[in-house]
Formats: sequence, structure tokens, C-alpha cells
Amino acid sequence: MDGALPTEHKEDGSLWRRKREEEEDQIGSKLLKTESSGLESCLDQPVELRSVHEVIKYGASSLPAKHYDPDTTEPISSGLQSLEELLSWKRSEANPFNVATVPLADREPSLASTPRRTLVSHDMMGGYLDDRFLQGAESDAPYVFYHWQYIDVFNYFSHNMVTIPPAVWTNAAHRHGVIVLGTFITEWTDGGKMCEVFLKEEESYRAVADRLVQIAHCYGFDGWLVNIENPLSETAVKNTPLFLRYLTDQMHERVPGSMVLWYDSVLENGQLKWQNELNPSNRVFFSACDGIFTNYNWTEQSLEKMKVYSAAQGRLADIFVGVDVFARGEVVGGKLETNKALELIRKHDFSTAIFAPGWVYETIPDKTDFRKEQDKFWSLLSDFLYVHRPSSPLPFISSFCQGAGTSLYWKGQREVDRSWFNLDAQELQPLYYRETLEGEGWLRTQGCPEDAWSGGSSLLIEGLIPSMLTKVCARIFSLQVPLSSRVFVSLIYKPSPGVTVSLVLKTTDATLCTHSGVQDIPTSSVEPAALTEDHPLVRQFSQSCGQWNPDGWTVRCSQLELQDCALRDVCVNVQRDGGDQDTPFKCRVGEIMILDAESLSVPPLPVQSVCVYDVVWLRGADKLHLNATLRWRYPAQLVRHFLVYWRRLRGPDPRIPSGRLALIGRAYSPLFRVTELAVPEPPGLLELVVEPVSREGFRVPESHWGRRSLSYTEERTDQIIRD
Repeated sequence: MDGALPTEHKEDGSLWRRKREEEEDQIGSKLLKTESSGLESCLDQPVELRSVHEVIKYGASSLPAKHYDPDTTEPISSGLQSLEELLSWKRSEANPFNVATVPLADREPSLASTPRRTLVSHDMMGGYLDDRFLQGAESDAPYVFYHWQYIDVFNYFSHNMVTIPPAVWTNAAHRHGVIVLGTFITEWTDGGKMCEVFLKEEESYRAVADRLVQIAHCYGFDGWLVNIENPLSETAVKNTPLFLRYLTDQMHERVPGSMVLWYDSVLENGQLKWQNELNPSNRVFFSACDGIFTNYNWTEQSLEKMKVYSAAQGRLADIFVGVDVFARGEVVGGKLETNKALELIRKHDFSTAIFAPGWVYETIPDKTDFRKEQDKFWSLLSDFLYVHRPSSPLPFISSFCQGAGTSLYWKGQREVDRSWFNLDAQELQPLYYRETLEGEGWLRTQGCPEDAWSGGSSLLIEGLIPSMLTKVCARIFSLQVPLSSRVFVSLIYKPSPGVTVSLVLKTTDATLCTHSGVQDIPTSSVEPAALTEDHPLVRQFSQSCGQWNPDGWTVRCSQLELQDCALRDVCVNVQRDGGDQDTPFKCRVGEIMILDAESLSVPPLPVQSVCVYDVVWLRGADKLHLNATLRWRYPAQLVRHFLVYWRRLRGPDPRIPSGRLALIGRAYSPLFRVTELAVPEPPGLLELVVEPVSREGFRVPESHWGRRSLSYTEERTDQIIRD
């Protein structure tokens, strides 16, 4: 072996045995062992005992720099750089903030029944940019992806040896039923050396595969893209299919519905030579896993040859033909002609892997044009993509937030007046498209960050009602959601003058939706009649929501009584108020909620067991700053987000009364890192408070909020000298 390799790599199989003996993985537990027994006992304490005392000590943070920003202690996501780092990975040292909390949603058609799949490989400027900040970042014009209905698989790509997707991406993808793959890559000379070490024997490649499985299971994503871009020795290449088979089997066992893909690079003789197709030289790797991601320099002749190749029979959906959106090398399509590549790929019934669609963002000079350019790019591809229908049960709720904005809104009011980015805030995304109508008529849907009801954007429906029509209908969601017998519907919108807006739901017999592959299901259109303000359901809804000032928004509530129905489409009708002239219009839709009416009377749950730990004290600008982790117990699936507050209870001067609650931030799971919170000088007593906000936006009584007090004093000088 090369003398530059760490001495640990030179040891025999005892290294791998020792690594496996150190296994700490606990199946089924998402409470990482970073939450020590002390934290667990904290979570179980009686309410009256929940108080924390801190003696302030200054100095460098002891939190791991790979998980927390060294300056602010903000939680961050990162990959693994070396084989040693991978083999020494332990669940007990994992990043609790990077654990995805959103389970994979149901959708139709499912991944298994989709005959021609679409994978997006997110390769942007090295990865781990603003998205590495797991609680969000201030960003004026970030990259966001929101065309989830078109894709099946999302791969987060970087040139780290092990790329662990930031949890914000996994959460956003899972919310839309899209699986997420990390990347395991070796390349160049160093990559070749690593491969010779871990592909040396069964014990060594199984140790690596075991760690990859543990990492995916721990962090909640769904598999791996394996990319070996360096030549392999005879022994290493002989063991590579065995490594792939073992990794794939273990992933399937640990994470049902997971996927392992091989990138078209190395041949069965160990030579690094991209084939741009599946053929006898790389078939052995394809046969050992769930599919192949081909290189990009294919031709239509390559596709024709692959389609009749014996190894492809019955597995065309597992062949992801690569498309480089940057159009590097001799490729078909790319850039704004990527549709030409997809047209050929679909013509021959293959899946596709769209590499680096962030080209749209990276190449536009004015990033404020990003939404417009991204919508244009995906509209060009839409003829060759398939719309997947969310099929999770009620409630169905979306305020159309894309996970970023120039302000943060709540019930039509600005809560935070600055640019922000946090994909955890992204809600179910609608259909974005432009449609040409009769005459001069047209219709378009797009995200609108200029105004919102909740989050960072609303849905803007705009167009022209032509003179020969009285109304136009915009389909904004395609679904397959079973409905209860009594359904409550809320539509919040802000129309331009001269038009009337209403909601249209297209339903079908629920039994018809159980037949896989059936696309043309007959539907019935229902236009729910608005309920009056004194209707019991509306009063109940208003009481649950609390007081708000719509500020130009219209809140329309309706009720439907149905029997054995499923919701197929959600549409918005825009009707001209009078006359027969061409009528331009705009309508911002702030939120749509479709609920089981019985859910309006379900009482909220209280927050339980607020814990404070990993406290770091810093001084900056002559102020004392508190940094700490909060964890609490609450069913995450019942909330839209949590609001985290603080207030001063007591300070050095007892004559100063307790302060009011001040908002620190939003949390999207029962875990939050308080960073750079300026607090009064010691000695002091403050309170940290957690308010849950239900999925429906309903207020939870203050008696149900979670609270924890924290007292703090300065470390005594004589104690410092003695220590």
C-alpha cells in the first residue's frame, strides 16, 4: 500500500472486525444517543421540577464543529470526507438536527408502479450552501425546488466521499412522496486507494456498506447513488458487485422502499471508461443493485441498442438515462433544450436522471428572475414528465409556501420582515403552468413572494378571460385523497376587481381509485356553497383560529356531505362579474384547507417535557448571549410549526418587572437551537416557552404551551483560581 495511507488502513481484517464490534445502531429509535440518560430523565421530570441552573463559563464551544457552526453554534449539515471518518461513524455522535422528521408521503402512481421514472440529481456549486443551515438562513434569492409532482427520486450530490442530504431537503421531498438518495463517491488517486482498502475482502466491504445503511436509517433518507470514478484492481472490481448486492439487500431490509443506484463509470475489468449505456461491460453492476444512472454522452442509437439488450428486459424503468443540463461534451439537448433529450428517452421507454437542473439558477445574472426561469425550464419538460397525485388522508392543507421569501407571514401579517430560506417551511406545492385559452385568453399559475397568507409566498393565478367565455378554471392540485362523509373546506384568497372567485372540487367514486394504473377516472365537479358567519362550523373554525385581521384577504368556508368519494382535483374558478369584453385578472390564493369536519372539535394536546441542554455562553458587542438546545415532546404530525419565545423573569435589579414574551423563531420539529440570544447580565432568571401551531393554524391554549425556566450566575473568581 502507498505510504501516504493512514497506518490504520494497513492493518489486517482485525480493523474491520473491531469496527463492526463497535456497532451501536439501535433499530427503530430516532432518539439519538446524543440525548444522554440525563436528557431522558429531564424529559420525564414532573413539571414543577423543571428548572435549569447554569454557571456561566466562557470559552470555545465543545460542540462538534462538523454539526454546529463554530461561531454561532447554529446546527449545520455536512458530509464525510474519508474512509476513516465513515468507519468511525457512530449513531451516538450523529447530528440530531439533521434527522429527517417527515415520513415519506403516499402518492399515485407509487414509485414501484411508475414505468418511466424521473430522478433529479442536485449538484450545485459543491453543495452544502445556504441549505446546510438546518434551521434556515437569511438569503435574498436562494435556490429552491418546488416541481416535486414531476419527479420520483431526489439525489443530493457533492464531491464529499459520503454526501448526507441536509434534512431540510429530505423533509421537503418526503412531504411530496419523493425518495431521497445520498451519494457515495470515490474519485481520482485518493479514491482509488480507498477502494483498494475497502474492496479488499468481504469483511471490509461489508463494514462500509453497514455504515452507509446505518447513516441512511439514522438520518431518515432512502438510499444511495454509488459513484466509483477511479480504476479498480482485479480484486476490487471482483468485490464491487458483491458490495453493491450486500448494500442493496441491507438497505431494503432496514429502509423499506429504499434504492441503491450505480453510476455508469467503471467496467467489469476495472477500467474507468464511461459507457453512456447499459451493456455487457457494466451489466454486472446493474444486476447487483436497483438500477443504473448512465453517463450523458449517449445517442439515440445507444437507446435503441439498450432497449433490446437482454439485461434490460423487464427492467427498463431501472435504467436512468443521464441528462446533463449544463450540456457538457457531446450530448443531446441540455440547457433550454433538455426537453429534446427527454423526448428521445421517453420514446424508448426509459427512466431519466436530470443532472444539475440548478443550471437555471447558476447561469441567470439576476437571481430575482429565478422563479420565472425555473418555471419556464420545467414547463418545457412537462410533456415528458408525469404528474404524481398526493394520496395521504385528510387533512389536505397548503398555503403554497416554497420554503423562502422576502418576508415571513402569518395570517396575512408580516411576522418577520427580512429575506429567509428554510425548506422545512415548504408546504405541498401546486401545479405551476401556463395555458392558452380561446381567442386571446390565457391562464398562468406561479409562486408569489410579494404577498402571502402564511409562510413566504402565495399562489398567483393570473390571466385573461376572453370575451367568448364567462369564466376560466385553474387546476391547482391533482390528488387521490379519500374524503370523509362530512368535509369542511376553507379558501383564503385576494382577487382583483371585476371577478368572482370560487373553489371547485372534482371527486370520484373512491373504489375506482384503488385500481393501479387507471388514469381516466370519471369525476364529478362540486362547487361548495359558502357558509354564513353564524354557521356553527364557521363559528367553531373562527374560535379555533383566534383573532386575525385578513387585510384584504377573503376567508370563505364551505361544507360538503359526501358518500364514498375521493378527491381527484382542486380547481379555482375565476368568473367575470359582467359584460362580454376580454377581462384581465389576478387572484392570489393564500391557503386551501380540506378537513374532516369532525376534526374541528378535537381538543389540542399539551407540550410536554421541555428540556434545555448543550448550553454555550458567548460575549459579543458587550452583551451576554445564550446558545442552547431545546427539545420537547409533541406529535410532530399534528403541527404546522412551533413558536419558540423567551422572556426575562428576574435580573440583578428586582425592581424591574418580568418582561413580555419575545419570539425567538419557528421550529418544524420538537427540537430547536437557540443561538445568539442577548440576555440580561447575571444573575438572572429567564423562561423559554414553546407554542404549538396546529396543521390547521388553530391556536393552542396558553395552558398547553411548554415552559422551562433557566437561572444563571457568573462563575466566582475564587473558584476559577482554585480550579
